[in-house]
Amino acid sequence: MNVLRQASLFALLTLVIGCVPLVMAVVYAIRPTERNLALMRPLSLAGLFASIAGAVLGFINVLRIVWTRELTAETYKVIATGSAESLVPTLVGFASLTAAWLLVAVGMGRQGARL
Repeated sequence: MNVLRQASLFALLTLVIGCVPLVMAVVYAIRPTERNLALMRPLSLAGLFASIAGAVLGFINVLRIVWTRELTAETYKVIATGSAESLVPTLVGFASLTAAWLLVAVGMGRQGARL
């Protein structure tokens, strides 16, 4: 929980946007309509792009450390930690998209059963 308190506003926003497709997929699985499926596509792209943007911003911050500090053992630890933290939005976003599209498959199965 401490990590979330230290995260920037942009990092938190990318994490939230990365989870939006999952919420829409739950809605689609419960109520499979063409309208909900049509919304799923652009929300998935938004989640994908937000995840990538969050990782890129994290790596930009890591590179800023590289060019503003002397490279010592401590700096390398900070770089490694920052690089790992930079991948969190990508992991959350891609995991969310994976679960979301599995739920879409469930919703499509339910929609086909009703036809």
